[in-house]
Amino acid sequence: LIHLRFQEILHEEDDYDSYGAESGWVEAKTHCDHLPSLSSDLTHIPIPSTPCSRSLSPIFLNSIILGKIIRIHYPNLTKHFMHTRCQHPSENWLCLSCKVVLCSRFVNKHMLEHYQQTTHSIALSFSDLSVWCFACDSYLDAQLIQQLRPFHETAYILKFGQAPPFRSVESSRVEDKPAMDVPSSS
Repeated sequence: LIHLRFQEILHEEDDYDSYGAESGWVEAKTHCDHLPSLSSDLTHIPIPSTPCSRSLSPIFLNSIILGKIIRIHYPNLTKHFMHTRCQHPSENWLCLSCKVVLCSRFVNKHMLEHYQQTTHSIALSFSDLSVWCFACDSYLDAQLIQQLRPFHETAYILKFGQAPPFRSVESSRVEDKPAMDVPSSS
């Protein structure tokens, strides 16, 4: 009986150790069909400390009919709500199509809403400079995808004040392979 209880305890510990193991490292994609939507203009990229710029408004202001009634009869109320912004200071993403800065799905979901409303699918995180494609539902490798490199490099310079250490396709392949013994020439 003691032996069976000991086995149960060991099994419970194994379950605890593997809890969340399925959410480990995610391989970033090295290709994306949505790259043509990228902005070709790298000027005026906001700095990484830019807060979320989404206007906050109650649902009734978004309704066409009620919105018109409120704008006509209560202009001060409309003005107040139209100037209220999310302004969340962290976990913000840069849309790589229109360069708007909005907060993540873990804050107020404004970048996700932006994608759903505009289909601008690719965004760069100012937190860790990762790139996400909403349409692919995947991270993209900003160092290996040539079209993303300028955005990543510009954001890196704005965040850290120096150029990023880029890896080449060849060096990433070499790093992935096990070391081989090479005979010396002596």
